[in-house]
Amino acid sequence: MDPKLNDLFKWSIENSSNSTTSTSVTASHPTNESSTTTDSDAASAAPNRPVNADILEALLGGPSDADLMKESMAAILSPDITLSNKLVACDNFEQLIESLDNANNMEPLGLWTPLVDLLGNEEAELRTMAAWCVGTAVQNNAKSQERLLVLAGIPTLAKLSLEDPDERVRRKAIYALSSGIRNYQPGADAAVKALPLGMRIEDTLDARDMDAIDRVMDNLREASRQKAA
Repeated sequence: MDPKLNDLFKWSIENSSNSTTSTSVTASHPTNESSTTTDSDAASAAPNRPVNADILEALLGGPSDADLMKESMAAILSPDITLSNKLVACDNFEQLIESLDNANNMEPLGLWTPLVDLLGNEEAELRTMAAWCVGTAVQNNAKSQERLLVLAGIPTLAKLSLEDPDERVRRKAIYALSSGIRNYQPGADAAVKALPLGMRIEDTLDARDMDAIDRVMDNLREASRQKAA
């Protein structure tokens, strides 16, 4: 259950119980003016817990994660948004797709294509954030790994890992490439085709062999460090 809805459920039970208690006290002392227990006493003994803003949002219907994801991508792509605000939007988007459900919703929301396109953006910071988002979306997620493959994201990441002039982009591209091929053989096969022999060592790469994949990524990181030197 959504945490906000769970809190709402608890709140409704607590306040329903408090209301019942107050009513019971009143019924047991209908007209006895000498009684020391009054309705106000009962209310003081069992105060209602106010509902917080997050619970109200869940009750009244605030923006969904899908809405927030679309809004973030719209901000990233908007020519009217500053670079610093685009980076904030990228960060928000990355946090949203840490959820497996949200990552899987990227395809029906039409967000995969613009994200992969961002890997070719002229701004190095946006390429970096795009690679980071890709790596988050595909991590341990075969459905997202498939989308990355279909959109030719594997060769794009391989090229960025080796050739991008910005070291931050190369590092995040290596991270995304690593996440995109682990336990996903079609992605590993695409990486073998995209990487030069010196990086992949062999002509085949078993997607289930974590040590072999680590060696490939280590080779890419070393090449990146040498490029930065």
